Amino acid sequence: MIDNLPPLKEIVEEFGLRPKKSLGQNFLFDQNITDKIARCAGDISDCTVIEIGAGPGGLTRSLLRAGAKRLIAIEYDERAILALQSLKDASQGRLEIINADALNINLLEIAGSGNKKIVANLPYNVGTVLLTNWLKQIRENKESYISMTLMFQKEVAQRIIAKPSTKHYGRLAIISNWLCNCNRMFDLPPSAFVPPPKVTSSIINLIPKNIDDNNPPFENVEKITKAAFNQRRKMIKSSLKDYSDIMEMLNIDTSKRAENIDIETYIAIASKS
Repeated sequence: MIDNLPPLKEIVEEFGLRPKKSLGQNFLFDQNITDKIARCAGDISDCTVIEIGAGPGGLTRSLLRAGAKRLIAIEYDERAILALQSLKDASQGRLEIINADALNINLLEIAGSGNKKIVANLPYNVGTVLLTNWLKQIRENKESYISMTLMFQKEVAQRIIAKPSTKHYGRLAIISNWLCNCNRMFDLPPSAFVPPPKVTSSIINLIPKNIDDNNPPFENVEKITKAAFNQRRKMIKSSLKDYSDIMEMLNIDTSKRAENIDIETYIAIASKS
């Protein structure tokens, strides 16, 4: 039934769903691409899949075709809510649509029990904030999400997967790779979108690690990495001077800069703070 629906461009025209820059909207119409994103999420036949910013429903269609047991689409734009109704009708009860701002909603409460995966073409303007919120949930409970398959602008993706002693390495890489195995799956050129953004986009797959309860609280890691990278060109004996006793106890070379300190060392400092 899903394949019998009108093309996405007709849906956009019918409901006046012109992309709004204020909402960070850039639509993907190519079903080959959205199908590829859905495949990056792996087996979703026994999962509740959560999509952020469904828009006219391109990725939503692909996730349903890929066999999502249950799909929750969070969409802020009321025009898109109307445009998604025919897809909901064709989903045979598998699609739920929630009109809400993803920044103000607890996905775990909405999705309930069972395996959960997030698959989303995130709006560029809120992608990092949303990821940080979900990583906090993963630190509290590593089973919060089985995986997250997310689109970011390429620069943000590079910051997520960055290694120590590289220019993109910073707080986001440390927190993301502390809690998850992070892999860049593929890139998308601006021409893949309507309207074309000014940047290349990347799909990142994040799978939570099996970290133990002896790991530090999320807030400790946030605080330490913020202090270190707010003065990233200074040696950590200066930027992390409040933790000098801990660094001495751990025998850390304090002449290094923040970008040259590996993730394990930051976590060790946070564990003692």
